[in-house]
Amino acid sequence: MNLDAPPFSSFMHDGFQLAYFDEGDPAGEPVLLIHGFASTANVNWVYPGWLRTLGEAGYRVIALDNRGHGASDRPHEQEAYYPSLMAGDAAALLTHLGIEQAHVMGYSMGARISAFLAMEHADRVRSLVFGGLGIGLCDGVGDWDPIAEALLAPSLDDVTHARGRMFRQFAEQTHSDRFALAACISTSRELVSRTDIARVDAPTLIAVGTKDDIAGSPHELAALMPHAQAIDIPNRDHMLAVGDRVFKKAVLDFYRSIDGV
Repeated sequence: MNLDAPPFSSFMHDGFQLAYFDEGDPAGEPVLLIHGFASTANVNWVYPGWLRTLGEAGYRVIALDNRGHGASDRPHEQEAYYPSLMAGDAAALLTHLGIEQAHVMGYSMGARISAFLAMEHADRVRSLVFGGLGIGLCDGVGDWDPIAEALLAPSLDDVTHARGRMFRQFAEQTHSDRFALAACISTSRELVSRTDIARVDAPTLIAVGTKDDIAGSPHELAALMPHAQAIDIPNRDHMLAVGDRVFKKAVLDFYRSIDGV
């Protein structure tokens, strides 16, 4: 078991080679982790300590690099990045590993992908955790066209939009393919209707930082869903909430309530 620098494997789906790790207790309840935009499985889940936290709690911990990210293939076509397609990648990974059902946790874009996974492959989802995404799942998360423009700019010095600079810097720090990310941000923001999310009956935890100006209210989203609860992650913005100890404790308590341990 390697909880600090897991080895990655890969599989093929939909014509793309997708990278993933499968760590923790092989006999434990599986948790599938889906990272956010411009991030990677390592950046979202290993470096902030999620792999260690879940692994030490006895879970089997699985995470993939979404198409366009990390060590996975990086198409430059916008039509490759609809959330339904990326949810299909996640379902295919479970099939590849012989897992019928898993706890699914996504952060930001990963939470949106997780929602589509629950809507379109409901039998694969034991529970849901949406991190860094509240009612923005249904109502949108603001104007992200400047993000694509920032990613396509010749250099960071050419970017003046504050959020654009933030994501351009993040993309450079993660050594991302800027053209793939610009394509991804154009189509991965597909909204989920309030009617559709109300049909998702998996137990759901929604966690958003109190200083997050992107996600939207977790409480408003939880109120739409039949088996959802919301928590505030105190004094954390969108970038810093992912590794917060309050978030981790809430997730472990949530899983224990479901798994009866």
